[in-house]
Amino acid sequence: MRGMRSGAVNRVLLALAGLVLFVLGGSVLAVGLGSPSPSWWPHSGRRDVLLSRAERTAWRDQDWWWPALIALLAILFLIGLWWLVSVLRRRRLSEILVDSGDGTGALVRGGALESALADDAARRPGVAGADARLSGRRTSPALRAGLRLEPDASPATALADFAAHPLGAARDSTGIETLPTEVRLRKVRHKADRVS
Repeated sequence: MRGMRSGAVNRVLLALAGLVLFVLGGSVLAVGLGSPSPSWWPHSGRRDVLLSRAERTAWRDQDWWWPALIALLAILFLIGLWWLVSVLRRRRLSEILVDSGDGTGALVRGGALESALADDAARRPGVAGADARLSGRRTSPALRAGLRLEPDASPATALADFAAHPLGAARDSTGIETLPTEVRLRKVRHKADRVS
């Protein structure tokens, strides 16, 4: 769920940045090609420069100007770098290397294993829904699962059932001896019964 939220935020921020740059760039291009400038446009005509000599040198004599400008640009650079690293860093494990016994190994898609685990867990008694997420390295994965329990389900029973059946089946089918797992349990709220 968090990955979906951050992906949506990234898309919205990129779309807004693209729209602002498109409008500004299109406006500069249109005015540069000779179309009349809008009333809010800061420059007077086609031959006007973006920053005049007076605008470029207005703050040169102030002691605070260059350190403030450099600090602002450094902060913007660090924010952009942090955003780029957070977008490029993979949080999910895309594939798992499984020992096939012949020395070459086989690759299992992480998304397929996550989906199979979540589907199997959701079919267990007392479980209303489930999700699974693999992380770590492809030779030593780790699992983070979430179980949404029915209001009358026992958490201890649901956890033991998850460890025995879906998790055991995943270990058996992939040949992974140890799969460190963190399971979060939540109760599903139920609506009150109406009496008429």
